[in-house]
Amino acid sequence: MCGILAVIGKGKDEELVKELSKRMSHRGPDESDFHVTDKGHILSHERLSIIDLHSGKQPIQGTRSAYMVHNGEIYNHQQLRDGILKAHTFRTHSDSEVIVHLYEEFGYDFCDMLDGVFAFVVIDGDDFIAARDPLGVKPLYYGLDARGKIYFSSEMKAIADQCKTFSTFPPGYYYTQKTAFVKYYRPQYEDYLKADQDLDLELIRTTLTEATRKRLMSDVPIGVLLSGGLGSSLISSIASRLLKEQGKTLHSFSIGLDANTPDALAARQVAEFLGTEHHEVHFTIEQGIKILDKLIWHLETYDVTSIRASTPMYFLSKAISDLGIKVVLSGEGADEIFGGYLYFRNAPSAEEFQKETIERVQKLFTADLLRADKSTMAHGLEARVPFLDKAFLEMAICIKAEEKMPKTYEGKEKYILRKAFDTPEDPYLPQDVLWRQKEQFSDGVGYNWIDQLIDCCSSQVTDEQLAGAAAEFQYNTPTTKEAYFYRSIFNKHYPQISAAQTVRKWIPKWQENQDPSGRANAAHLKADVEMAKTFMI
Repeated sequence: MCGILAVIGKGKDEELVKELSKRMSHRGPDESDFHVTDKGHILSHERLSIIDLHSGKQPIQGTRSAYMVHNGEIYNHQQLRDGILKAHTFRTHSDSEVIVHLYEEFGYDFCDMLDGVFAFVVIDGDDFIAARDPLGVKPLYYGLDARGKIYFSSEMKAIADQCKTFSTFPPGYYYTQKTAFVKYYRPQYEDYLKADQDLDLELIRTTLTEATRKRLMSDVPIGVLLSGGLGSSLISSIASRLLKEQGKTLHSFSIGLDANTPDALAARQVAEFLGTEHHEVHFTIEQGIKILDKLIWHLETYDVTSIRASTPMYFLSKAISDLGIKVVLSGEGADEIFGGYLYFRNAPSAEEFQKETIERVQKLFTADLLRADKSTMAHGLEARVPFLDKAFLEMAICIKAEEKMPKTYEGKEKYILRKAFDTPEDPYLPQDVLWRQKEQFSDGVGYNWIDQLIDCCSSQVTDEQLAGAAAEFQYNTPTTKEAYFYRSIFNKHYPQISAAQTVRKWIPKWQENQDPSGRANAAHLKADVEMAKTFMI
């Protein structure tokens, strides 16, 4: 993983580009490199060394004149090397190098051959291609400056003050000057009517296991983010089993306000059950509030739920990085694929349920994936997400919607995922964790976190300021004092209208209370009535 920056166009000051790239040095603390092509285009790279620690420096040159920078991991790189690219001469052992050779072999038409996550730019003379992985696990932005130069970068902060307009690069697309944007990822599930596959619990189990196995590819130690929720606990269990086959012990990590928060208790139970080397991290509400300014600079969003959840993840990532671990597995995607958020109980029909799961998956890059990438990469830590493996995702979404709906199973969300791993003869998890109700991460670290965060933000914003929010922030106007406070910090760092337009709000559906906390849903077993009333004001 790393930070990439490309400037297409002649005459850009090289020292300035290096400074712009260094704004993302947190993404790649191991080494930095830079290349100016013979046509004057510039590629820069901030590297976090995961695969090929010694010779994988980027930009990487192809067999001839093409150069490439890449952020991500290509899990099938060895198969590509041994197969369709076997005639090519490789300069490194890096998984990234297959990208430039695929371009040399197939031109623009190769993104679907990659199994992994990626944001990359290949430059060959005056020709180039930029692309982003199917779901946007890895971030990418693009922009245009006043003189017509095109910019691509892993984070907005590297280009926001250089471009007159910029935007989020859409997942599942590539871009060239000859073709403009081309959608290369066209999964069957985009047609919700094709969700007609019969339920196969064993297939769910084996496909998720394989998705986890390929994400253990690394030349450095790997850990797991263990919240104690279903998704992270299942990934921890699978990874622990796979590493035990190699004689290794999995490191697991959890965070909370103290040792007795809902997630901390569940995570500790899972860690003891699996025999992981478990690490608990605690933070205070005061610490969380203190780093909001820096956090929003890293996140590049003002979305309320993203900021609430990113704060504990930011502290946890720092602690993990300080221990020398560079890669962690994480459970993002399970709730979107299987309809796991509590509001899914209220879906009016199977058709609407299926449409919402698909839309949530497609928008993950604006919320949970953004959080997972930027709060970890703020400390040079790579997060991998097995639930969003292409094969697993495309299999799971196409299961009949009725099989995934909570109302089919007396309100139990993610029932078929739980049932697939409910194997009494060889249990994956303790029963009470396997069947634990959904607890959103920002709630599970301790209910006081959100409650006091709301109070603190409210104390910083006057009634008059909130009343004037529409005039001050005409796009995506904040409607609560908490949202106003975050937007004000964001606007200080990223005042451009283009920056505001990259953000999408995460809002639950089919429930009266629109606050994104899981506790705002009446189905939550510990729903806080007074808190819910506060949210409704």
